[in-house]
Amino acid sequence: MNYAHFIREIARGSEGARDMSLEESQQLYGAMLDGGVPDLEMGAIVIALRLKGETIDEMLGFLAASNDRLYALHRPPGRIRPIVIPTYNGARKGVNLTPLLALLLRRFGIPVVLHGLIEGYGRVTTAQIFREFGLMPCISQLQAQQQLDESGLVYVPLSIISPGLKNQLALRSRLGLRNSAHSLVKMLDPFNGEGLLLAAATHPEYLDTMRQVLSAVGTNALLLRGTEGEPFANPKRRPRIEHLRDGASDILFEAEHESLKRLPQLPETCDAKTTAIWMRRVLSGESALPPPIANQLACCLYASGYADDFHQAKAIVAVEGSGLRVG
Repeated sequence: MNYAHFIREIARGSEGARDMSLEESQQLYGAMLDGGVPDLEMGAIVIALRLKGETIDEMLGFLAASNDRLYALHRPPGRIRPIVIPTYNGARKGVNLTPLLALLLRRFGIPVVLHGLIEGYGRVTTAQIFREFGLMPCISQLQAQQQLDESGLVYVPLSIISPGLKNQLALRSRLGLRNSAHSLVKMLDPFNGEGLLLAAATHPEYLDTMRQVLSAVGTNALLLRGTEGEPFANPKRRPRIEHLRDGASDILFEAEHESLKRLPQLPETCDAKTTAIWMRRVLSGESALPPPIANQLACCLYASGYADDFHQAKAIVAVEGSGLRVG
């Protein structure tokens, strides 16, 4: 492949660069994921795309190449869609509630697959919190499938399902900049479109891109502004939660524009041990579940097919919440 040709087209700055077609993007990104691009050319491509910005067609091509190389999992039997939770950011300021959401979903019998990174780079990751519960990351695709079939809850490192994207994320430590992979990993469904994806981004422009890309490929997803990049609703101020399905968008909850009048009782520190202790209290009903998380839980029950309609999903969480106290 002539990488100089691609670099010549995309590296002329934001004004002079030419966008790639979907087919060209898929071809180039496939080579990048397969390790066929030399380091010099790889750096040039990544920086050029960062400066130019990716188009929707380019992101669709990148996602297609990623999905072609994604190690798939078999969907558990039944009408309920398994829920896929990409967890790549961790917590630095507030508590990371992604593990709590996953544990709540599993309590309702919904299969849950989380994928992400093991390394925290100074942040408290979902994997670190799960260790406090005795839940360890899988070490192989076979183990991931077995654990999903047996327990319905599994944490899969990105290196297991997509080594190529793992390598792309690692470029940040060398180049100092995020790249396309940081958005792509948050749109991965190892069930080949049969799961319900929790898709989140922090910045509005990335949310817009994810909405367009996921709608174009018909992904069933819940889209929201993440909390420090994690896909759980901010416990102090609920974001808008959209349900993307068959190319259409349905707003399930509008965003709250003011902080809650009564702030939830969250841990004072966000380390893994303290977080796990507080989560156990919530799961036992001793501490109250923040209302935005209860709202997101209802969205998950509805969009996964657990509940027949959204009103029923909200009622289930409010009335039957498996011992939960929402406050």
